[in-house]
Amino acid sequence: MKSEPGILPSSFRDPGGFLFRRDGVLYRQINDACREDYDCLMQSGLYEKLVSRQALIPHKEVDIPPEQTENAYLIIQPEEIPFISYPYEWSFSQLKEAAQVTLDIERIALEHGMTLKDASAYNIQFHKGRALLIDTLSFERYREGDPWVAYRQFCQHFLAPLALMAHRDIRLGQLLRIYIDGVPLDLASSLLPGRTRLKPGLAMHIHMHAKSQAKHADTHETIERPKLAKNALLGLLDSLSNAVKGLSWQPAGTEWADYYTETNYSKAGLEHKKKLVGEFLDLARPRSVWDLGANVGVFSRQASERGIPTVAFDIDPACVELNTLEIRKNNEQNLLPLMLDLTNPSPGIGWQNAERDSLIGRGPVDMVFALALIHHLAISNNVPFERIAGFFAEIADYLVIEFVPKEDSQVRKLLANREDVFGDYSQDVFEERFGELFTIIRKEPIQDSSRVLYLMKAR
Repeated sequence: MKSEPGILPSSFRDPGGFLFRRDGVLYRQINDACREDYDCLMQSGLYEKLVSRQALIPHKEVDIPPEQTENAYLIIQPEEIPFISYPYEWSFSQLKEAAQVTLDIERIALEHGMTLKDASAYNIQFHKGRALLIDTLSFERYREGDPWVAYRQFCQHFLAPLALMAHRDIRLGQLLRIYIDGVPLDLASSLLPGRTRLKPGLAMHIHMHAKSQAKHADTHETIERPKLAKNALLGLLDSLSNAVKGLSWQPAGTEWADYYTETNYSKAGLEHKKKLVGEFLDLARPRSVWDLGANVGVFSRQASERGIPTVAFDIDPACVELNTLEIRKNNEQNLLPLMLDLTNPSPGIGWQNAERDSLIGRGPVDMVFALALIHHLAISNNVPFERIAGFFAEIADYLVIEFVPKEDSQVRKLLANREDVFGDYSQDVFEERFGELFTIIRKEPIQDSSRVLYLMKAR
């Protein structure tokens, strides 16, 4: 993307400052427009309070030249997040946690004489197993009587998609990929079942809110904001929090959520596969791992438990949800489960297709796992071996990949109701095509199965 030197495309909209990279290091420039609000954040005790609660990304002030000299106040260096994820990739519980964290931060900010001027889901990231705010410039001084300026944004970014996922269909979380500024409330209201109008929180913050927006949509007159006493504002936050807490979704009835209870691996075969994955990790010693088709993260944890930042991608929302709940239960810090359709991965979206990075744009990664995946790509989705190899070579240095032959029961199931036009689907052709882009370091048959596990390195 053509942008100003060094400035990240994700942060160009904020007049108060922006993110930029210099010599590979991430910095945030704070402009004069945000001087007083930043000073209030640091001097009021709010920064220390939020950082101590792991609700705000920590930073340090640094003495380096600004990226833009005009209007520059100072430069800070925030702690960097290993992998930036987006709301349309999150599980239900992740989006719900991000919503609650946003409301908690607003309450704490009010205690310190400040308020959030933004309630964007994109300002939240998952770091060390927790949701936290990454936009240091989201705060402004609170003025008695002012309404919460971020109220509508919160409803569009959090409450509306959560309500749709809980009351209509879990897949409607993908609307956040289409509507980068949050799900329009009139759309959410029209899609939600009628019974949700009987739920006070959803009735007020989605259905009535949508009607109010429609009423004022075509006015050209200045709308005077109603005054809102601080106690009333706190009541609004409580109402939003109760509405969010009242939403739930139970992961069940999907194709892959019970995979490891129904798989054709024997117990010995599964343990052997785990052992091999561990050996491959110890041999390659990656600093980061993506597990593509991770299911509930059994093999992802082979990496994360070694202290390696690991992203566990899966297409099944139930698998991602179960993985999220397991992380929360065990307080895991190095594993991030995310939704991903590998045949249609997250694209670059927003202004000039660059505000939110594509999956490939957030790579490369040191190592990719592609376990029990190749047959789904090559047979279910008709992707030739050379294209699969090309994709993996673009995003990873090392590849741990499992070849599943045609005699395997899972492949036979895929071919049961379709013509077998996959004459090139064989281990020899697989090795030949991948060998054009990768060097095979190790090749190990998996015990009690016809499958083979490979460790490869991109040429």
